[in-house]
Amino acid sequence: MKKGSMLPKHYVTVLSKHPKLKEALQSLGTALRDEGPLDEKTAQLVQLAAAASIRSEGSVHSHAKRALAAGATPAEIRHALILLVSTIGFPTVMAALSWANDVLKKK
Repeated sequence: MKKGSMLPKHYVTVLSKHPKLKEALQSLGTALRDEGPLDEKTAQLVQLAAAASIRSEGSVHSHAKRALAAGATPAEIRHALILLVSTIGFPTVMAALSWANDVLKKK
């Protein structure tokens, strides 16, 4: 899966018009990943959970795709979201699961 295909179209469109912003965001992302011991799969599952908690459909789609590309299974993605029920609530998790399933059903 190509990295660009994992990004929401709107995100790609905006960043194509703002190359300095794109470069800064990419550098920040690289620096953040390089700061610690988490592997890419775990990092993507953490970011997936964060995306769910802020109810960002585009970010859930993106991080579900990235988690798959990093080796996560559909069951791991769903479990990472279900673990959030006691933290962010059942309705929010159900929404996030539906967004993740948009990606997982295409796999």
